[in-house]
Amino acid sequence: MCVADRFDITHDVLSYMLENMAAQDTLEGIVEWWLLEKKIERNTAEVKSVLDELSARELIVEIKAPDSRIRYRVNRSKQSEIVALLNEVKAIKPQTEI
Repeated sequence: MCVADRFDITHDVLSYMLENMAAQDTLEGIVEWWLLEKKIERNTAEVKSVLDELSARELIVEIKAPDSRIRYRVNRSKQSEIVALLNEVKAIKPQTEI
């Protein structure tokens, strides 16, 4: 396990316990509920940031639905740019993984 992963787990466990002072659970419960909840919260913020960036670059389109929630779809007119970006990410990603 890398140092960053240990730091994230430490942060998530302690912050959950501070936010829920009466909380107690088994190892399995902590993994299945607490850490999953924190990961979802963190990932939701990261995904929102990426969607905002892709929308600003007009690679995806935001559509406000009748329920006031935003739906996202690909901007078909940007298909060649999207393919180029995916190829770029694919080429870079193996170099950055540890």
